[in-house]
Amino acid sequence: MRFRTAVALACFVVIGAAPSADAVVSGVVPAGGIRADAALAIAVRGSQRSPENMARDRFRHPRESLSFWGLKPGMSVLEIWPSGGYWTEILAPYAKATNGRYVGALPSATRPLPAKFGDKSVYGSIATTVFNDSSGPLVPPGTVDFVLTARNLHDWMDTPGMVEKSMADFYAALKPGGILAVEQHRADSKPMVKDATDGYMSTAYVVKVAEKAGFKLDAQSEINANPKDTKDHPFGVWTLPPTRRSAPSGQPPNPAFDHSKYDAIGESDRMTLRFRKPG
Repeated sequence: MRFRTAVALACFVVIGAAPSADAVVSGVVPAGGIRADAALAIAVRGSQRSPENMARDRFRHPRESLSFWGLKPGMSVLEIWPSGGYWTEILAPYAKATNGRYVGALPSATRPLPAKFGDKSVYGSIATTVFNDSSGPLVPPGTVDFVLTARNLHDWMDTPGMVEKSMADFYAALKPGGILAVEQHRADSKPMVKDATDGYMSTAYVVKVAEKAGFKLDAQSEINANPKDTKDHPFGVWTLPPTRRSAPSGQPPNPAFDHSKYDAIGESDRMTLRFRKPG
């Protein structure tokens, strides 16, 4: 069954029905109501997703997170550094099914999305752009509704000015009233290490740089909190799943490293923030 047909059938089933417990996630009514949640639920559960990514949902809570951030049908969505495509597997089919648009901002033109995302029957017509420390405008100014940056900000801390550039570029891309969705490894309540070399950042720092660019913090959620995360791991956040680093960066894995303690923690404690561009 094609994705768009499945969405239509799911919407038919729930029209006129009272919201179920599953339709209201963590106290957040899904953006766009039940119809939107049906499309999102199908995108999250769809067969286009890899088993490896679906196995991570218990830590990353994609449906709850996207509902909290305010994803709605028909939005133009810009994802920053999609990497292997955890979010792309959800967002691109969702955009296709709801007459929206998906754009992936890649680190460079020589690092394309995985080949499977070329299947237009599943993912629609994916557009790409480039975001790095010397890139120009991501898209024509004021043309996207929703920008997602997930677990990226720490990667830019060792390049002076790049975090500030990112926020300025995201702000320029968004329409007035548009949403910046942020998921980031959270240092709180520990102090943030200089340049976030362990991968963790403080909420206060992220809010500060976003607000400096003109954004307003609209809401924050504990959807992706993990109280088991002690944030004092030998190889930073990358000691935890899914990376499971066992040696310093650049060195070969240590086969004698005991992962059990870190596997029991699971993926990191993360802030989940929603910013808006005023307007």
